[in-house]
Amino acid sequence: MKHPPERSLSWGQALVLVAAALPMVAAGGLGAWGTYTNITSVFHRSATALGVVAAGEGATLVLALTLVGLTMLGQSSPAPVRIGLWTLPAVASLTGAVIAPSGTESVVFAFTPMAMCVAAEGMGLLARRIVVYRTGVDAEAQRRNAEVMQKLAYHRARAANHPDEDARQDSERESWKLAKKVGTGDALLGARLVDVQRERMTIGANDALAGMFALPVTAPATGVTAAPEPRAVEAAGEEGVTPPVTDEDTQVTGELETVPPQGVTPVTAPVTPPVTLDEIAAVSGVDAPAIGEPLSDAQLVVVLRHLRYSDDPPLSYRQAVAAFREVGFVGGEQRVRKAWGSLMSHEESDLN
Repeated sequence: MKHPPERSLSWGQALVLVAAALPMVAAGGLGAWGTYTNITSVFHRSATALGVVAAGEGATLVLALTLVGLTMLGQSSPAPVRIGLWTLPAVASLTGAVIAPSGTESVVFAFTPMAMCVAAEGMGLLARRIVVYRTGVDAEAQRRNAEVMQKLAYHRARAANHPDEDARQDSERESWKLAKKVGTGDALLGARLVDVQRERMTIGANDALAGMFALPVTAPATGVTAAPEPRAVEAAGEEGVTPPVTDEDTQVTGELETVPPQGVTPVTAPVTPPVTLDEIAAVSGVDAPAIGEPLSDAQLVVVLRHLRYSDDPPLSYRQAVAAFREVGFVGGEQRVRKAWGSLMSHEESDLN
């Protein structure tokens, strides 16, 4: 899968991110200091307070740094790291609530360790957004989508082939639940879907404008000279008398048989192309176009020629492009339009 090119942070963006990160670090440090003070006020021993802080805020800090490091490397975080960021502060909070001497202090002791949890999550989220901005890759979203797609594939196979009817029905319902989660939080997927819809809207708007502003096409003169009047008629002196036929008259009559009447432009019907796309590609000397793969300019012309003459009368540009997209061929709007112009130029050359 092709990813967008990397972008670098400007000085202004870097300064703002550093300014946003400093309060998070300060909040985590203040939370650890508050927990240390709370434990000291109860046990009056620094060693015990340091042990509680190390087990709660210290371990949370280690997990936070691990999360930030993995995120900056473009990797997703393992489940134990994400669970530990909330479990360890929760244990420290419960410890503070239990050892608090009164109900009011119990609330304060319980909330103090949560500062480190929020600071760790904030730093991890900030690092993740920086990586997504610079590389366009959200490893965490890709991990979630991979898990969802793996479960969806399992339940679809189970719904189709499991021998137990109840199991098939359960997997069928679970598949629909999982389908709602596909692509959730994946900004890159959303951007690509927007690009696809934008291209379709551009094609529709361009076809509408082309239909509104298109001028009637007048067939150019082909240089055909009007046929002279038959001299045999001019030479008829009296009604019912047939003049003698001379060599000159015979020559004029031959010309009349080959030259079309004045004002009628001869039209040469395009040669009917081969029936299959592979035959057209073989005649054109190119490889057979494959659905879903990038096509060369020559292959685009082959595909459009095949689609245009797949019906009678031949398809218009709009109809051919719609069929092109519906079948699943790949090609940008500009390249498809250029290939169509080349196809039309060849047709006009054949007519002339």
